[in-house]
Amino acid sequence: MSRHHQQRSDDANVSPSERYAAFRQRQRRDASIAAQFERTLPFELDSFQSEANQALEQGNNVLVAAPTGAGKTVVADFAVFLAQQHNVKAFYTTPIKALSNQKYHDLVDVYGEDKVGLLTGDISINSEADIVVMTTEVLRNMLYEHSTTLSALRYVILDEVHYLADRFRGPVWEEVIIHLPQRVRIVALSATVSNVEDFGDWISSVRGDTKLIVSEKRPVPLEQHVMLQQSDRTEPEIIDLYRRDRNDRQTSEVNTELARRLSQLDHQASRRRGEERSGKFKRRGASDGKGRGGAPSRKAERHTPRRWAVVDELNYLDMLPGIYFIFSRNGCDQAVEQCLNAGLELTTDEEAKRIRAIVDEMVEGQLSHDDLKTLGFSRFRYALEEGFASHHAGMVALFRQIVERLFEEGLIKMVFATETLALGINMPARCVVVEKLEKYDGTGHVPLTPGEFTQLTGRAGRRGIDTIGHAVVVDHRGFVPATAAALSSKRVYPLHSSFHPTFNMAVNLLNSSDYETARTTLDHSFAQWEANASAWQLESQMTTLEHALEGYERAFVCEHGDFKEFMTIRMALSDAEKGERNRLKHQLFRTDAERSEAFRELNRKIDELRIAEREHPCKQCPDLQRHLRWGHRWAREMRELKRVHNRYDSRTGSVARQFDRICDVLTELGYLSAQGEQDVMLTEPGQLLRRLYSEQDVVLAQAIRGGVFDLLPPAGLAAVLSSLIYEARRGSGGEPRYYPGSIHGPIAVAARELKHIHAEVSACCEAHGMNPLQDIDFGILDIMYEWADGRSLSDVLHGTELTGGDFVRNAKRLSDVLQQIAVAEPYLGENGASLADRAREAAELVNRGVVAYSGIE
Repeated sequence: MSRHHQQRSDDANVSPSERYAAFRQRQRRDASIAAQFERTLPFELDSFQSEANQALEQGNNVLVAAPTGAGKTVVADFAVFLAQQHNVKAFYTTPIKALSNQKYHDLVDVYGEDKVGLLTGDISINSEADIVVMTTEVLRNMLYEHSTTLSALRYVILDEVHYLADRFRGPVWEEVIIHLPQRVRIVALSATVSNVEDFGDWISSVRGDTKLIVSEKRPVPLEQHVMLQQSDRTEPEIIDLYRRDRNDRQTSEVNTELARRLSQLDHQASRRRGEERSGKFKRRGASDGKGRGGAPSRKAERHTPRRWAVVDELNYLDMLPGIYFIFSRNGCDQAVEQCLNAGLELTTDEEAKRIRAIVDEMVEGQLSHDDLKTLGFSRFRYALEEGFASHHAGMVALFRQIVERLFEEGLIKMVFATETLALGINMPARCVVVEKLEKYDGTGHVPLTPGEFTQLTGRAGRRGIDTIGHAVVVDHRGFVPATAAALSSKRVYPLHSSFHPTFNMAVNLLNSSDYETARTTLDHSFAQWEANASAWQLESQMTTLEHALEGYERAFVCEHGDFKEFMTIRMALSDAEKGERNRLKHQLFRTDAERSEAFRELNRKIDELRIAEREHPCKQCPDLQRHLRWGHRWAREMRELKRVHNRYDSRTGSVARQFDRICDVLTELGYLSAQGEQDVMLTEPGQLLRRLYSEQDVVLAQAIRGGVFDLLPPAGLAAVLSSLIYEARRGSGGEPRYYPGSIHGPIAVAARELKHIHAEVSACCEAHGMNPLQDIDFGILDIMYEWADGRSLSDVLHGTELTGGDFVRNAKRLSDVLQQIAVAEPYLGENGASLADRAREAAELVNRGVVAYSGIE
């Protein structure tokens, strides 16, 4: 039946009043701003997008959870459109600068340069515009500074809001959600996570009415495959991970053909290993499957397909363009070289010419010839022309942007990337390859989580281009189909808060509110919400235990005295004789006399408890043994109740208790002063600390107050401060190759003083029950000195393992800290003007050449 006839048939079944009501509803919808916005789009909206837009127009906050590529950003674009219609401001926040830059260009294309601004710490363009794109940290800082820019703000988009689970930067998202003025509506865009309903409930509790919109439908269906290869002499094979139904669609059952083929390859590998071993001279004791000394030999492993062979096969099957995820920067660069060395070419002559033209145009005037040579530009461009590229944080921003543009335009066919590419950057592909189902997390190799796997494979399938997206797992050591199947399920990974109070957060909260209000604010965090949510089970446990204890107390009622008191004495005696004595045995004492005194004190306590037990009236009860049977059960449950109570107390109010400890440290160090019994007040140093946004904020503030930097020239200041922002990869570093000006010069002296201050602050933290501070690292002190002293990029990187991208990122972070010091001039103390001037000059010396490149035209 046609839609027209269906409509007439439906109309015949409703009353005139219902038809009129439906007509009026359509009229209202057509007249809405959401409908106006929809008419500007070249495509029809999905139902979840329309629902979210309508909810936003009705004044709700909106949390949208949908797969990568589903079109969540349409809702964000509508929020900006809505703000323009109401003549108010909209902020678009992202977790990374690359995303901010990309969104800035997108919005400029729609609204024009005069209407759009960009703020990313090191870039400030049109900051008072109606639409401003920024990193989430910038918005957090504006909230703490009570920026006047916020007065006209009505909409804030939080892109990739699930990033709040990130251990290092995640807390910023919660700070923003908590501190935004209540008049502001938020649009939170998230991946599909298993506890999105809980997350939505938390946002509602903090922000008011919040509409949760969940879509689990991928815009392009995804098929999962596994790439196998018998040996280098055979072609790779691609086999479905899941069994297909009669309609040729993948089901949720693991493909038995895959398991059978893997078993065959295991058997062949075992035979091959046996043949290799029998063809060699057998050492004594090396027969019967035993290695040297009779130890079992290592299991024969299946052949792992070569990277170039995987790419070649995908190209043959017309499954490119693709993104090949390798969890190693070196691995990505090596993969490009392996493809080139194998003679693969993925581009036509015409595409190669276009690639060269675009690359030369993007590089023109951006970096010096010397910088380009140092960064290996010629080889980079040659690989691009052949259709290959790396994409990882070790590359400079310009090179990453070139790769992103060429891939978006369909010119390069295979990008070898680390997982950072999976975060939001608009680079959809026909297929995604995952090399291994584990990665190195800085301490060891750990399995991928379902969330990580979903984020990676979410890039497969280009909306409007591909009918199917392909996710390919490459066979590797230890691979089991069931593991891949478990990872690719829909919503199996939860979003957990990483929120924790910091020193800077504490002083900023206390700058505008009293102590109790600040504690209450922290109780509103998602971290505390999660802790409280899990506490109800403990409450139920405690209630059950309390009822049991009441029953036991009724059962052991004694006519001679208080049997509960008697049992409490016996429990204390048992704890002292066993637990406390054992603890003292393992405790470290400064002197033998101190140790002897501790044991004498414990013995006195035990003697007193023994007397109390012996002289207690219940001891004379003829029914003592019957009472004790109940008493022992009572004691067991009482210990369990105390344990559960401790767990309950540690969860409820846990964030606020951490805040208390931070405030104790800040008070001891002079950043807060007590105001009566219930409140504290920021001191002058506290006002300085408010303006320092560094992970080592207190160490930096203490060093400024202690005059550590007073004798340093600008380049020396930059060199020493690099220790506060640098974190060596995989634990290397710690000390520079040399200290400029000798180990007795002002730079080395300042470095030693900074180490001493760091040790003191860290000890203070531990004394107040906090974790020690992260170590400071002087590993790039000499490199940053040379750069600030005017040396070339090739000079400063020569003989180091630092990549161009790592160098630029650390230099930008250093420049940011230097600018913070310059801006804090009124609070720097006696020599404040001199330090601020030198910090300003040092920031300019650092922020030059390849470091100054922003990618914003």
